Amino acid sequence: MNTQRLILAAISGVFTYGCVAAMLGTIMPTFQLSEAENGSIALMQAIGLMVASISVGPLVDRFGKKPALVVSLLIISAALFMLPSTGGEFNLVRMALFLLGFGGGILVTAANALASDINVAQRASTLNFLNLFFGVGTMATPLVSANILGNNATTLCYVVAVVSAIALAMNGTTAIPGPKKEGAFSLADAGTMLGRPALWLLALMLFVYVACEVGIFNWEVKYLMGQGVSQTTATNILGFGFAGALTVGRLIVSKMLANVPPQTVTLGAAVLMAVTTFLMLQTSSPAVTIGCLVLAGLAMAPVFPTTLAMVGDAFPRGTATAMGIVITAGWAGLALSSQIIGSIASSSSLQSALMVLPAAAVVMAVANLALRATMGTKAKAAAAR
Repeated sequence: MNTQRLILAAISGVFTYGCVAAMLGTIMPTFQLSEAENGSIALMQAIGLMVASISVGPLVDRFGKKPALVVSLLIISAALFMLPSTGGEFNLVRMALFLLGFGGGILVTAANALASDINVAQRASTLNFLNLFFGVGTMATPLVSANILGNNATTLCYVVAVVSAIALAMNGTTAIPGPKKEGAFSLADAGTMLGRPALWLLALMLFVYVACEVGIFNWEVKYLMGQGVSQTTATNILGFGFAGALTVGRLIVSKMLANVPPQTVTLGAAVLMAVTTFLMLQTSSPAVTIGCLVLAGLAMAPVFPTTLAMVGDAFPRGTATAMGIVITAGWAGLALSSQIIGSIASSSSLQSALMVLPAAAVVMAVANLALRATMGTKAKAAAAR
């Protein structure tokens, strides 16, 4: 097994999804849709992500990661070429975003399942290192759009389509191991997996986390523009500030996790997320808002990959299936937050709507504490035996 080549293949997939994840917030102002319509197209992307993630896990466990990686990148490339041809027509944009989400859901599940198996002993560190390239991708999209492409949404779609094609070539030519017999998922395992509280607490954590992260990616540019910041500057802030902080934070935490338990890292992250996102919404100063945004990015950095590492540790059998369920919960958070934020913003203000973010972070901290109690009880029972 060529470990280095496998890591590069997984990185190319996660980087591609990072580019895709930051696209909607970057190009949303060019659609000239209402706040409610913006919420609706974000919902369609979320539905695509959910449908893919919940269905692909058992298939990955049964047939392996490579088919899923290749198919997902083909779908993403097709959706990116389709998006410019919509002409901003609402229903066509929704269709393109659904396909983009569907391909992305398959890609995220398969790439993280691949990375999870590369170094089992250092799973949390490996997944944080891998997902820092998600951060690089989310930085690249707004920065290239604002500074090189002049916020031209059509050209941006084609550029990201080329990135997807490169990742497709990388994964298509890499010898990726097939499914492991000991890790295969069967219907007989479903009851045991679904009956474990740990699965649903991990799912809840990712549900509220993604609501926070994607809420910022989709709405922060518009929020900063409402404070008088230009679109180009706001887009750069999203790229250099928030996405940059996600990237740096994951690099730092990938080393920290060698000594600090994953549950402690994610609990601390939840508390800091609640504080920073709340303070971000209490000021009228763009400078203070930006400072809080950067700190929020650092706080959020370890949550997604570390939660998936906890899933891998808890479910060594049927890992991709369990990851698919938890990741699907994350995309459900995206769908719900997008609808809530869009609806509240339409009737009140975007500032009021974004209070969803600190509220979600508080829920995440509570879920983490409940998970800690559950795992602690399990550990004590094992020791007693």
